[in-house]
Amino acid sequence: MENTNAEPAGDDGNRSPYKLLLTCPSGLTPSQVSVVFDEAYDRIPHPEIDLENSISGIWDLRVQQNASLFNGKKFRYGGYALHSGTDSNWLHHVCLHLGLTDYRTFVGTNLNPMWERFLVPSEDDCRQCQHTSSPLGNGAVVETSDKKILVLQRSFNVGEYPGHYVFPGGHPEPEEVGIVSHQYGKDSNNAELMSSKLSQEMFDSIIREVVEEIGVPATTLCNPAFIGISRRVLNVRPTAFFFIKCSLQSKEIQQLYSSAQDGYESTQLYTVSMNDLEIMSPKMPGCHQGGFALYKLMVEEAKDA
Repeated sequence: MENTNAEPAGDDGNRSPYKLLLTCPSGLTPSQVSVVFDEAYDRIPHPEIDLENSISGIWDLRVQQNASLFNGKKFRYGGYALHSGTDSNWLHHVCLHLGLTDYRTFVGTNLNPMWERFLVPSEDDCRQCQHTSSPLGNGAVVETSDKKILVLQRSFNVGEYPGHYVFPGGHPEPEEVGIVSHQYGKDSNNAELMSSKLSQEMFDSIIREVVEEIGVPATTLCNPAFIGISRRVLNVRPTAFFFIKCSLQSKEIQQLYSSAQDGYESTQLYTVSMNDLEIMSPKMPGCHQGGFALYKLMVEEAKDA
């Protein structure tokens, strides 16, 4: 059985473009990741009325510029709890705390030019970000059968980080498990079943993203391993990262990429070595640089095992 140790990561320093919120270098399976979904983890409105009202103004402006914008529901990251077994040094379980938010609030808080004013001075990450939308994104470090890593170059037409290098990813989706409000949780007679469905969505959603953005069949992807959560320092956006092995070689994947469902989001797919990735990483958004750091911790863990 694989080691399942994980521990909270410290700050990487003020100059780092990312902060590792949680490291799970041995990789966790769905049975080791549970979810508590509760309105206690929703965003708290900012007490400064003008700042709070700026959310609507920014969203309205964005919609005028791009009428195709859709205000979809997202899971809000509200922290986590670690549960150890008999040996306190080894972790057997991570419980993610999720609330509900939406894309409009994300645009109006995290992507607000005044985003830093939404932050609360605190060493506690969740308290610091209690007034931001902070939807939980996801990303996948995908390894091919010839030991290369998949990296996309984002299209120049996307809203965030055009032209940057990224791992495939997106967001787990509340609608996929039938959640449109917190009433879902209140109506459920089986909290354990709901937690199981939400945990599975964390893993199912990253498979969907890889299939849609890269074009590979889901049957070629191994079960994802959850390796941690990084948050970019710029506008405090959190992202859960997973490691996934693909049974195809780089050349086969390149051929499939040309007809990927969401290929419009990127302009090119690279299959790169660890050394290449090290060179490319400064041109990644901070949360994806954090994803690379989580992957390196996983590689080091495997060497020591």
